Amino acid sequence: MDDPRPITVLIADDHPLIRAGLAALIGAEPALQLVGEAGDAVAAVEHYLRLRPDVMLVDLNMPGGGVEAIRKIRALVPDARMVILTTYDGDEDVHRGLLAGASAYLLKQSGLDEVVQCVRQVAANRRYLAPGLAEKLAGRVDANRLSRRELEILAHLSAGMSNKMIARTENIGVGTVKYHVNNILSKLNVSCRTEAACVAARRGLIHAY
Repeated sequence: MDDPRPITVLIADDHPLIRAGLAALIGAEPALQLVGEAGDAVAAVEHYLRLRPDVMLVDLNMPGGGVEAIRKIRALVPDARMVILTTYDGDEDVHRGLLAGASAYLLKQSGLDEVVQCVRQVAANRRYLAPGLAEKLAGRVDANRLSRRELEILAHLSAGMSNKMIARTENIGVGTVKYHVNNILSKLNVSCRTEAACVAARRGLIHAY
């Protein structure tokens, strides 16, 4: 009996070395076949529509935005199957990618076996989350307790702005800023602004609003 048709894969990543590494991994696996590469979101959309791969691996942070590429492709091809492959593992990053239409989320340090397993799952129209990322999504429930205003102030706080600077930027009173900052510290379970900024960076909260 002939072997089944290999799963066709398109890589979308702006780093040539990453693309080369992924291409080598895919080339070493008989069940997978690399059909193309793209270096930015525009090329990713164009290549996907032209090549129609079974699965696309897409970098979250490539020029033009991986999330935007996923949204555009899903708008044109509702059953498109895409895997976000990135160095980012903040819970908001995971959520934004999956909300845009990705079927899976892998970290770039994933090994060949995990990449193959993920691609097989997605090609079979199933979802896949790398170990530990499900916990990131669960942690997002707590992150969602921050209001939009608190997320905005958290972004300013993470940029090193003082309460007076935030107040001027947002056109609100310093007392109001202090109130929101205290709420942020409490909700993130941290004791100072520096810790809040670190948690915000780790969870991807700066891009959450």
